[in-house]
Amino acid sequence: MASSADSFASNISLASFSKATELKQRIWFTIGALIVFRFLSFVPLPGVNPLILSDLYDQTRGGILDLFNTFSGGSLERMSLIALGVMPYITASIVVQLAAALHPSLAALKKEGTVWRQKLNQYTRYGTVFLCAIQGWFLASGLESFGAQSGLQAVVDPGIMFRVGAVISLVGGTMFLLWLGEQITSRGIGNGVSLIIMAGIVAQFPTFVSNLGQGYSEGSIPTGIIVGLIAMVVVLIVVIRFMERAQRRLIVQYPKRQVGGKMYGGDSSHLPLKLNTSGVIPPIFASSLLLLPITVANFTAGQGPGWLNTITTLLGHGQPLYMVFYAAGIAFFAFFYTAIVFNPKDTADNLKKYGGFIPGIRPGERTAAYIDYVLTRLTAVGAIYLVLVCLLPEFLVSQYKVPFYFGGTSLLIVVSVTMDTVAQIQSHLLAHQYEGLIKKSKLRGSRR
Repeated sequence: MASSADSFASNISLASFSKATELKQRIWFTIGALIVFRFLSFVPLPGVNPLILSDLYDQTRGGILDLFNTFSGGSLERMSLIALGVMPYITASIVVQLAAALHPSLAALKKEGTVWRQKLNQYTRYGTVFLCAIQGWFLASGLESFGAQSGLQAVVDPGIMFRVGAVISLVGGTMFLLWLGEQITSRGIGNGVSLIIMAGIVAQFPTFVSNLGQGYSEGSIPTGIIVGLIAMVVVLIVVIRFMERAQRRLIVQYPKRQVGGKMYGGDSSHLPLKLNTSGVIPPIFASSLLLLPITVANFTAGQGPGWLNTITTLLGHGQPLYMVFYAAGIAFFAFFYTAIVFNPKDTADNLKKYGGFIPGIRPGERTAAYIDYVLTRLTAVGAIYLVLVCLLPEFLVSQYKVPFYFGGTSLLIVVSVTMDTVAQIQSHLLAHQYEGLIKKSKLRGSRR
């Protein structure tokens, strides 16, 4: 059955794509939504002078603030309506999922399926609005003092009205992005929020290439480093593609059963366990937690409390403490998110319910313990892979002082989201071809 499906999938061609009207509509809708996202990234906040802000931002380049600017597609650099991007939503998701895993009443809702997801989505949106308001207030306050040492003022008319207007604009921009992501998920192709993050990263790629070319022409970046960076990117893409597809297959046997005078069952299948079940979530979660205090510290550097300046120094791009916290956050969220999306006990109960069992393992609790044992080892390897992919480019870029930020986290997001989107496109094409075959068979049957 699997081989016939694979051979059928291999016959998907451009001709079948041209006939898939619904798929083309979904792709065009996704492209249009991403164009709207890029357009909003150029709309500045009310009361901000974009020319002075650009000059001030150039003075703070090279730090972790560039990572936030990369995820937002350059919106932070221009201080647009969507300067906060979707990071508040991601941070709120972390808090809500942690609460759901620890709080008994929220954990009980998990058994209700759709109701549980709706409740969590509702709490996540409330948390997103709250975090946007807090971050927006600090961002507006820091923006007023940003560049005071240079004698430049990015805000035309500082004061309480500017701060309130900035908070309202930033909250509205982030919530619009969430709505846009939901529309892409339901009416387009791929996961909307992930595609928005990927679009922001890809939009910064020409800037990265331009910075490399400028450094090469000025002689600050040798040819060997540029060749090494290109080779590193290619190797990372190959490694990410291989690791994201890697899985451990547990053999599942179904016993034979007699129904009437016929014998059914006796088939064997497999339970696929991905090496990296959590996907790109751990680096994004870890980045969002690190970016919240550091963003405020960067905008108030030299004007805020001393502890903010200390944070800026210790958690700077490529600093040892930043590396340690980033690696610890990735490893923690790799295990945490895997525990949320995959429950070995529920999987074992479902196998037992339908008569399936893993050869040599007793159904029930023994099966759940065995699946958990295998999943823990896989997650450990996956966490190490994520840490190496995300931190190795960070270390190399910081050592050689390359004037751009396009590290392993960005590559991981771009490659993973692209693979997921392509897989969804192939699924739509496959479903379209199956529908065509069914319609043809019905027509032939009616003629007879």
